Amino acid sequence: MDWCRYRFRSVWDLAAPPGAVYAVLERAEEYPSWWRQVREVTPVDERTATTRLRSLVPYDLCVTARESRRDPAGLVLEAALSGDLEGWARWTLFGHRGGTRAVYEQAVEVRKPLMRRLAVPGRPVFRANHALMMSSGRRGLRRRLDEGSRTGRAVEERRFG
Repeated sequence: MDWCRYRFRSVWDLAAPPGAVYAVLERAEEYPSWWRQVREVTPVDERTATTRLRSLVPYDLCVTARESRRDPAGLVLEAALSGDLEGWARWTLFGHRGGTRAVYEQAVEVRKPLMRRLAVPGRPVFRANHALMMSSGRRGLRRRLDEGSRTGRAVEERRFG
């Protein structure tokens, strides 16, 4: 087993329709406004951004994400990752029970030297750190979608009320 390789899968059930969820997830530059652990996203070009991440473990991960798939019809967003993490990450959305099931998958190899040195003893901590980050992201996305639906309703009420 390569202790520096990780595969993650998170499933988020959200009350909003898939199109609304996709619209938020495709705007990675806005992630820091609703996902606490995504500290900074800096666009490099139309398909690439650098991202600084920090969760419970007190160090930053710097990752360059290059869009490899953007499929609004299929509700899939995928990026190739390089930097402190190398691999890929993907969002796949499905209509589910009147809302959306968002599936996040990631396969990465840790490149950050400190994490590589601590690969064996730190693995449970790194996995827990990721789980906390994803839990926070789910809460933040739910709040963002709630705000969007309230704003949309208020606009409709002003327009037609």
